[in-house]
Amino acid sequence: MTNDTLQASREWWSQRWLDLLDSYRFKKRLERARNYSRQGNVLSIEFKGAKVLAKVQGSEVEPYKVSLSLDSFTDEEWGYVIETMSQKASYAAKLLAGEMPQNIEDVFTSNGLSLFPFTLGDVHGKCSCPDKAVPCKHIGAVYYQLGDRFSEDPFVLFQLRGRTKEQIISDLRQLRSKKSGIKSEEASLKQEKSAKKQANINSQSSINLDSCWQYNEPLESSLVVIVPSVNETILDVLGTIPLAKNEEVLVNSSAGDVAMNYLQTVYKDVSQKAVLLAMNVGG
Repeated sequence: MTNDTLQASREWWSQRWLDLLDSYRFKKRLERARNYSRQGNVLSIEFKGAKVLAKVQGSEVEPYKVSLSLDSFTDEEWGYVIETMSQKASYAAKLLAGEMPQNIEDVFTSNGLSLFPFTLGDVHGKCSCPDKAVPCKHIGAVYYQLGDRFSEDPFVLFQLRGRTKEQIISDLRQLRSKKSGIKSEEASLKQEKSAKKQANINSQSSINLDSCWQYNEPLESSLVVIVPSVNETILDVLGTIPLAKNEEVLVNSSAGDVAMNYLQTVYKDVSQKAVLLAMNVGG
């Protein structure tokens, strides 16, 4: 496979990692490192915390020991990163599916961090070979191998920054669960508050029709009952009732006049009884 074919087949985050090494100006050394990686000279790779430990077979019988690491983020920095990740479920979903979200770097840069190293100087490599150059071809071979590991498992890149896959997923779940619990509690409190408010409204609006028009407390002695004059009643405001004349009605009176006279009599009688009732309350 050509380099262009290999690049097209790699995941973007894996290629991003390798691009940094490919920018190294000593191209012959890079070619030897690439050959070591392809020919199986990297005998083993294992993680010890955030550090990569590897054995690379060189020209000597005994394989060389290689270590490679990046600067790990602090617990506080990872806390900010996890908090930002938890705000978008798509990040966790893609990572669980073995994919690196395209804009994953935004999570880190928004917190003043960088997931990928800026320069080769940010990659701390050591090798037991006599070559004092960094990276030597053995370190370069391990670097290339890590690019393939990233394609298989993007969490390897996070581990170089100090967090394993299990830790990240656990932290994300705990944080999202905590937020879900807070939202549930807030919704419960809001519902309870709404129920109390409705109960208060119901208690205030409930009316006992049996006692609605009763007033059993004694009136103030200083109160004065003022009776409106008969000529200022609602009957005068309404005017004559428009009823048709009837033969049984007096010749000089209409049915409306008869009805009005009757209602005035009733009105006067009710008014007098109301005054007497009011004056006798509590007495």
